[in-house]
Amino acid sequence: MDFSGWEKLSLVDFDDNVTTTLFFAGCNFRCPFCHNSSLVLNPASCPKFKWESIMEYLKKRQGILDAVCITGGEPTLMNDLLDKMKDIKSLGYLIKLDSNGSKPEVIKEAFKQGLIDYVAMDIKNCPEKYPLTTGLKEVDMTPIEETVRFLIDSGIGYEFRTTIIDEHHTEEDIEKLGQFIKGAKKCFLQKFTDSEYCISRGLHEVPKEKALRFKAILEKYVDKVELRNYD
Repeated sequence: MDFSGWEKLSLVDFDDNVTTTLFFAGCNFRCPFCHNSSLVLNPASCPKFKWESIMEYLKKRQGILDAVCITGGEPTLMNDLLDKMKDIKSLGYLIKLDSNGSKPEVIKEAFKQGLIDYVAMDIKNCPEKYPLTTGLKEVDMTPIEETVRFLIDSGIGYEFRTTIIDEHHTEEDIEKLGQFIKGAKKCFLQKFTDSEYCISRGLHEVPKEKALRFKAILEKYVDKVELRNYD
């Protein structure tokens, strides 16, 4: 399978690493706030980047780039993801995977094979409100919980991150979310910005004062909690 988006140079996707970012088209969620609506809703119409071209780029930039970030969409739906990660690793790059955590078997196998250095997992909301925040009628939380526990216990580098929406997240929700990821090392609360590229329009950001209250709640359960993209 091919990637459908490619940001050749990024300084913000993986800590201080100079990164190239690959986007997979396709997702099993329909999060209303998602900024990559074309990748999620119309994957067949998205452009395709040949793997040979990506690998040639990576070979030429060995010593310049540090890492590859694989995102989407939901990249763990990619049926040859592990093969592509092996190709990337053969060139000595670090790999960061962005995921919604719905395919724990893929993440576990990547870890087992030494193909993954860091995972950024989206925690959409407390378990009870996952359907609202993913745009689905129902969500099986079992695999998501499995991924959460695996990341906490595995020793791999990871972060949990939640894009907070004024219409979707209350203090009670954040309390329950904290209980869901209790024992985690790091969680980011991300500011939402409405955009024409979102799946749904008209949602609103959580004001900073309220976001700080969310942060204080999560700090009871998570070692390090930070706001992202707030001034």
